[in-house]
Amino acid sequence: MVRLKKPAQIEQMRVASQLTAQTQEFLREQVRSGISTAALDSIADTYIRDHGGRPSPKGYRGYPNSICMAVNDVVVHGVPTDHPLKDGDILTMDVTIEKGGYHGDKAITVKLGDVSEDAEKLIAATEEAMYRGIVACHSKNRVGDIGVAVQDFVEELGYSVVREFCGHGIGEEMHEEPQIMNYGRPRSGHRLKVGMVITVEPMVNIGTHMVQLLPDGWTAVTADGSLSCQFEHTVAITPFGPDILTIYTDHERKMWERFSNGEV
Repeated sequence: MVRLKKPAQIEQMRVASQLTAQTQEFLREQVRSGISTAALDSIADTYIRDHGGRPSPKGYRGYPNSICMAVNDVVVHGVPTDHPLKDGDILTMDVTIEKGGYHGDKAITVKLGDVSEDAEKLIAATEEAMYRGIVACHSKNRVGDIGVAVQDFVEELGYSVVREFCGHGIGEEMHEEPQIMNYGRPRSGHRLKVGMVITVEPMVNIGTHMVQLLPDGWTAVTADGSLSCQFEHTVAITPFGPDILTIYTDHERKMWERFSNGEV
């Protein structure tokens, strides 16, 4: 069942979403060569709790950590490890926080030092794909319109979109209906309604869209070992169009201004 939120509930979700984004930016400052994803996870856990939040993934269906970390060929749900990061890596940090009874969810991919040209292009394309999907988040559309906006852009560039994982509704629960696929057909799936809050989170691979699960039961990697990237925002469907609850930095505001004004 799709749970519609009232304006006051959306504002409560904005509080959780802003703490999520704030945590992301705090973590970005900690990322450096030599630090481990386990250390970043510990830093995040302390920061979240010190600011009145709760890391949503901790204990969810047995997940052992507070945030999900994806390095290079890891697609999603990467379990933090003691392995040190190094220059040239790309790192996706997927943070979900509950505060005041509501959840906010956001993922960003960051670069460590000088990365390859392929990595640079993949990161730029994935972020753009996310905003193209958000542009379709209007009550006149259906979830398939989000998916096709992402898929058409990504595949035209020669990349692939992951099919096994997707965006989702969010609110009092971390995962709610409907599923927001990153591929699909126009005018298909659930109708988008005012009051829905969803995540738009394309996962884009340089190579095949296929993934495989590591023995830890959580970490999903690309089947061919190619690079993967993810960006994610939490978005409310309003009478005036999409409202990005997790938008936080000047870069993000400028990006969204371009897309919402039809400049791209």
